[in-house]
Amino acid sequence: MSVDQRGCGDPGATLHAVSSAVLAVTRHLSVHEVLQVIVRAAAQLLDARYAALGVPDDEGSFAEFVVEGVSDAEWEAIGPLPRQHGMLAAMLRDNEPKRLSDIRREPEFEGWPSPHPVLKDFLGVPIQDGEDVLGIIFLANKQNVPKGEGFTQSDEELLTLFAAHAAIAMANARLYEHNRELTVVAERNRLARELHDAVAQKLFSLRLTAKAAAALAERDPVRTVSELGQVERLAAEALAELRAVIFELRPADLADGLAASLRKHVEVLDRAYETAVRFAGDGAVALPEDQEAALFRIAQEALYNALRHSGADVVEVRLQGDGERVVLEVADDGAGFDPTALNGGGRGGRKDPWPSEPPPGGLGLASMHDRARSIGGVLSIEAAPGAGTVIRLEVPA
Repeated sequence: MSVDQRGCGDPGATLHAVSSAVLAVTRHLSVHEVLQVIVRAAAQLLDARYAALGVPDDEGSFAEFVVEGVSDAEWEAIGPLPRQHGMLAAMLRDNEPKRLSDIRREPEFEGWPSPHPVLKDFLGVPIQDGEDVLGIIFLANKQNVPKGEGFTQSDEELLTLFAAHAAIAMANARLYEHNRELTVVAERNRLARELHDAVAQKLFSLRLTAKAAAALAERDPVRTVSELGQVERLAAEALAELRAVIFELRPADLADGLAASLRKHVEVLDRAYETAVRFAGDGAVALPEDQEAALFRIAQEALYNALRHSGADVVEVRLQGDGERVVLEVADDGAGFDPTALNGGGRGGRKDPWPSEPPPGGLGLASMHDRARSIGGVLSIEAAPGAGTVIRLEVPA
């Protein structure tokens, strides 16, 4: 239902319509999601058949151009993103709203590709942050037009109001993504420092010891054996340190709670990897500190396994509690595997607890099992080749 149908003379209805549209936008933090919701909300707010939002770049085109009312097949047939010409260029140049009864009659009008929908009545409003144009909302072909007049002055004022709120949402989303990028950079820098401090020294010692063993090989076989034993010990320590750097780093804000820490960690991984990483959890879950630390470590290791080895499109972390138990799951839609190849038999593809003494290796599943057992939890796995993997941990609350 359009604002005109609700009644432009009813300030309460108009305010409610704008409020609903703004709330729909501000629920999202990803820039691309915000753009999509702005377009959808603007179209619904003013009952437009078509809507678009263009974000200009510095090269005479658009960094992003999001549409509503055009199917994927139609959009593919239309071709490349529009460049800043015609009415688009005029709006970017003037930074003013444009309301037209028929865009095809305007001097700035330039024809569209044949698959492009036919546009008639048109309303465009810039989304501005101060003097900067963040984007432009375009609406066309108003539906349920009263008296055949298309978009009205009231529509223009309403879309201008909505655009001001959209600017805040876009700026907020950009800041949020920038902060996430900084977090990824900080995490990489911290990892580099950890690698240098914890591992590089061990590898340097290992190299020197290996050289000494090589020099002693012919004249002192007994001492050579001793030195080679030292090489083996140093290699094991270096490997342990490396695993600690990769899997054992504890976030500084784990004290904020397990759910909050998992959510932040997932957001970093979602930004750093092409795979979509999602979190769904109960913020009220609370456990003793050692249990929360163990759950976080298990989730972290399961996430890295999925991201590095599964080939998944989506990985999801789920955390729930019912007062009696807390359940953590890390699920992916990747290649999966045969659990019987790791635990020496059993019912592959079924949800079976690991045996009391699982074999070493196996994508770190043994260490996850040990962590679970140390806090009185039960770790189980559901997996099959081609059917993804679910790592599940249950801990008494």
